[in-house]
Amino acid sequence: MPSRTAPWTVAPEPYSSPVARALWRAYYTEVSDRWYLLHEGRRTDPAELEREIAAATGAELIPPMGQLLVGRYEGTPAGTAGVRLLDAATAELTRVFVAERARGRGGAALLVGAAEDAARALGARRIVLDTRSDLVEARALYARLGYTETAPHNDSRYAEHWFAKSLT
Repeated sequence: MPSRTAPWTVAPEPYSSPVARALWRAYYTEVSDRWYLLHEGRRTDPAELEREIAAATGAELIPPMGQLLVGRYEGTPAGTAGVRLLDAATAELTRVFVAERARGRGGAALLVGAAEDAARALGARRIVLDTRSDLVEARALYARLGYTETAPHNDSRYAEHWFAKSLT
């Protein structure tokens, strides 16, 4: 039986590449719109969207302190995952995203696994993340992959759930 992940490849990508920027825009637009639709009944204001996308460049996702990974499904860029060191032993998982057209095909778990490997390569022994209550798919993914809910590790305005996993 063929693997569900066979059409996927995952590789490091510069955060500033056109591919990474396009996936960041898709990710941010989706999560921002979901938040505003839930809380204010509207999509993100276009000017605000542009400011926030420009402000969060991803510059922290470069070695030796971080790494951005891009997943390609059947050769087409379709997802991302990033890690950045918070301290010598702890990495933060961020920017986990799979484009709608490629969801349900094993890419999210593959990207998270590759991000965990990248975190280990950076020297991390533990990985943490935060997410929101409305991102139920993300919370289910992290639980399925062995992450456990923990006390907050940051004070992000949008964080409502915090997870951690040992990498040793």
